[in-house]
Amino acid sequence: MSDESEKPVAKVAPLRKAVPCPICRRPSAREHYPFCSDRCRNVDLNRWLSGSYAIPVADDETKADEDDV
Repeated sequence: MSDESEKPVAKVAPLRKAVPCPICRRPSAREHYPFCSDRCRNVDLNRWLSGSYAIPVADDETKADEDDV
C-alpha cells in the first residue's frame, strides 16, 4: 500500500539555463534573473546610473578632418 500512496515527482525543466550572477558569480535566482539577489540587481543598476558602464568610442580622425573642410 505504501507504493500506491507515494505520488511520482514531476520533473520540470528550467526555463533558462542557470548562469552565474554578473556581480558576485553565485548561481542566479529565477526571480532576480540574471542576478542572484535583489542586492546584486541594485548594485548593477547603481553602476549604470552612476556612469560606471560606458561603451568605448574610438575617435576616427578621418571624419574629423572631413568636418573641418
